[in-house]
Amino acid sequence: MRNNHNYCVIMSGGVGSRFWPFSKEGKPKQFLDFFGTGRSLLQSTFDRFKQIVPAENIYIVTNDAYAEMTKKQLPELKDNQLLLEPIRRNTAPAIAYASFRINAIDPNANIVVAPSDHLIVNTDEFVADIQKGLDFVNTNPVLLTLGIKPSRPETGYGYIQVNEEETGGIHKVKAFTEKPNLELAKKFVDSGEFVWNSGIFLWNVNTILDAFKKYLPDINQKFSEGKEVFNTPDEKKFVDASFPFCPNISIDYGILEKADNVYVNISNFGWSDLGTWGALHEISDKDGESNASLHCKSLFVESNDNVVAMSEDKLVVLQGLDGYIVAESDNVLMICKKSEEQRIKHFVTDVKFRYGDEYV
Repeated sequence: MRNNHNYCVIMSGGVGSRFWPFSKEGKPKQFLDFFGTGRSLLQSTFDRFKQIVPAENIYIVTNDAYAEMTKKQLPELKDNQLLLEPIRRNTAPAIAYASFRINAIDPNANIVVAPSDHLIVNTDEFVADIQKGLDFVNTNPVLLTLGIKPSRPETGYGYIQVNEEETGGIHKVKAFTEKPNLELAKKFVDSGEFVWNSGIFLWNVNTILDAFKKYLPDINQKFSEGKEVFNTPDEKKFVDASFPFCPNISIDYGILEKADNVYVNISNFGWSDLGTWGALHEISDKDGESNASLHCKSLFVESNDNVVAMSEDKLVVLQGLDGYIVAESDNVLMICKKSEEQRIKHFVTDVKFRYGDEYV
């Protein structure tokens, strides 16, 4: 039986600019069906968490601009399950907003916070690990994250160094490390002491609110000023006025890297954060020459290690390309070396400057 004191917060406000032009500001990646399943990444995330917490206890934090798109994709949501940011301020203010709202409803709440755009291969194992984590934070005043055993020296993920001592697979965290270079990533993987930081967090609402008081007092103070208006008709007006004054800071940097009560559960449910074209290529079906195609028919001639993505059912013929991203959406076609994909954000900025917003 599901615990009615368990809640889920799905973070769905990002633009997904690293997947441009497939993902654009008008319809970012969490609203896209990457794998032709008939469900977007956001819908798939919601489907998973409905197996763990009551649907009415799931909240979506997103930008004002994506309110209607979110309602359209998740029609079972009530309006009060959408927590709308007037402006993007990274994950710490968004999580503070959700925490204050949930605390006003249920001061005993246990919360799982998860991004909307992750791929989970083994749902049963995922559900079991989330349930285990919710049970753990219900009886322990800790900040818990899910760590993924690394399968390769990935430079696009953050890493967590774990303490040897454990309780049922749950370890105390020694240190967090942001995205390392390849040499350091290899050392991390070889040492066996590090796991990938999945960005999925679990805690009791009182534990996270205490952490905001201690490590991000400015954000705590700002939301505390409106403590009485959360879960009332005046909440939106207060949030719209207060949010722009919050610092632009992540929960990782603002709290988790500083706190001394951070733990990690090492998980193995088949995970990708789908943060880059390279990550998408890694987990996609490929031909014998490591070419992957999404939403289209492809003919690869003397080509290998490419990823092709089209917005419609088009035929793409590639000859003589090795290690490229070929992506099209509406009025934009991008051809970019996979090894240079970190430059895509710069391409987006340049396009916006030269040709205007309609292409981004």
